[in-house]
Amino acid sequence: MMKRKILILGSGFSSLSAASYLAQMGHHVEVFEKNHSLGGRARQLKRDGFTFDMGPSWYWMPDVFEKFFADFGKKPSDYYKIDRLDPGYQVYFGENNSISIGDSLDKIYTAFEAVEKGSGKKLKSFINQAQNNYNIAITDLVYRPGISPLELITTTTIKKIRYFFSNIKRDVTREFKNPKLRQILQFPVLFLGAKPQNTPAFYNFMNFADFGLGTWHPDKGMYSIVEGMVSLAKELGVIFHTNSPVEHILVNQGRASGIETQGKTIEADFVLSGADYHHTETLLPPKYRVYSENYWAKKTFAPSSLLFYVGLDKKLDRVTHHTLFFDVDFDRHAQQIYDNPEWPTDPLFYANFPSITDPTMAPEGKEALFLLIPIAPGIEDNSELREKYFDIVMARMERLTQQEIKSHILFQESFCVKDFISEYNSYKGNAYGLANTLMQTAFLRPKLKSKKVEGLFFSGQLTVPGPGVPPALISGKIVSGLIEEAIYSQSPTK
Repeated sequence: MMKRKILILGSGFSSLSAASYLAQMGHHVEVFEKNHSLGGRARQLKRDGFTFDMGPSWYWMPDVFEKFFADFGKKPSDYYKIDRLDPGYQVYFGENNSISIGDSLDKIYTAFEAVEKGSGKKLKSFINQAQNNYNIAITDLVYRPGISPLELITTTTIKKIRYFFSNIKRDVTREFKNPKLRQILQFPVLFLGAKPQNTPAFYNFMNFADFGLGTWHPDKGMYSIVEGMVSLAKELGVIFHTNSPVEHILVNQGRASGIETQGKTIEADFVLSGADYHHTETLLPPKYRVYSENYWAKKTFAPSSLLFYVGLDKKLDRVTHHTLFFDVDFDRHAQQIYDNPEWPTDPLFYANFPSITDPTMAPEGKEALFLLIPIAPGIEDNSELREKYFDIVMARMERLTQQEIKSHILFQESFCVKDFISEYNSYKGNAYGLANTLMQTAFLRPKLKSKKVEGLFFSGQLTVPGPGVPPALISGKIVSGLIEEAIYSQSPTK
């Protein structure tokens, strides 16, 4: 088969994944990244001896990473080392009131039972079902290209039809009465996708990803994955260009023919965008855009985030590597993200202290703190609001963990809606892409292949399979297969 030249926009996880698969197929692949470093939203911030992952900070679904590297005859350990965290994370519900999620199902069953009698047995049954759904998702669903509703209909999924028409919240509240346990089981979908009551119950497979497969940490942070994937891609011949924003996607007689970047025209046989889908279509002449502004405006987006990167001059007590603060009204915060978009009255928030388990993330005796507040995309963002919410969450953290923190701050930097837009061209400054609601699942998401421009493809969190790092790796694999099919269909030797 003839070697093709393929240009890729963006260097996030889906782009890095697709680049490696396409290069392995023997094609000439070049990646164009607008920022000075590779990795897209998984960039790294270094300051005064501190290291912060600027975006993704949870390493879940290790099996997906293993499958990715295995496709190239490699293992994750060829590029980076991971350790399972114990506890995986801690959840605060008030002063002297927290629950830790251990590194085994038995530990978690015991923790649940201590809060609500009989819940350990119920959780075991719940997780068994979640594991079954996870196996179906990974085996039958997530590696499909979202072209047809028939992709969802298999001999196994047809037996699971009720899980698509029930929802996470309904199933959790039916089995568990204690509000703390309910919140723990619902948090993965709130932080990464949609309101639990709008998320199909089938997505409880994320609870198996959480409890069953565990929470891990790559040594030196999540950016180690980026470095490993870039290294693999380069071994396969991929060429990377940083500080290279793409200004236009060129179309010749209805076919993608290249890009313009920094005033230069670069020709290609195929163009793949792992950048923001909405932004990518604005790089095309209007008649070649598939999705209108009205289409995007009607979509339900996953949250944006207010992020802080904080250097502390001392080690902290009574916190873990991942610490969640759920001492306020869970449902109210969700409503203020999805139903009535506004800044939350009392925000849930998440704190990541990677230097607790990884000494490379902060100078000796000091602590690196990453803070995340999920917020509605598209809301007002200014320095006054950022400072207001920093003060709110710091005061709560000090009270709940019973220690002085703010006076030990060496520096703080923030990242919010405006930055997601300027740095990543993110639609309305969203952080995670489209929410996984029933009407935005699989074939109902924006397509991997343009309907109007031959040779133009898309990958990443706005298309299938959805938001998150493991889905991004899968998205890159799926789209590379579609490009290979398109190449094969053009080949005179087929």
